[in-house]
Amino acid sequence: MLAIESAAHTHPWSLASLQDCFGRFYRVEGLFENHQLLGFSIVQQIIDEVTLMDICVSPTVQGRGIGRLLLDSVITQAKAHAGVKIMLEVRQSNLAAISLYQKSGFVEIGRRQGYYPSESGAEDAILMDLSW
Repeated sequence: MLAIESAAHTHPWSLASLQDCFGRFYRVEGLFENHQLLGFSIVQQIIDEVTLMDICVSPTVQGRGIGRLLLDSVITQAKAHAGVKIMLEVRQSNLAAISLYQKSGFVEIGRRQGYYPSESGAEDAILMDLSW
């Protein structure tokens, strides 16, 4: 997971942050091909609210629909565990992820100005929700 996270993001999660997500309120799923991890998702669920913490696909296999499969599973699992909505935040520059989320029904509900560090200083986080 750390190798994929580091390869896919300019500001990846640390090993400690990833390890912290293997606890009571989290679900971690991976998508494998020939015993090779291609991508993963991390969600936190508190009662009926689900937060998509991270969804990450190895750059070597991006564009093959793996992100879509992971997101579809996140939605299915949220519903199966009595979730009523999924919340997430995404970098404003991550147009591929924003498009994926919008195609799945997520809508922008707000922004956090200058939330993410970037090479040019900081960029906004777009807050999105999917409710059913």
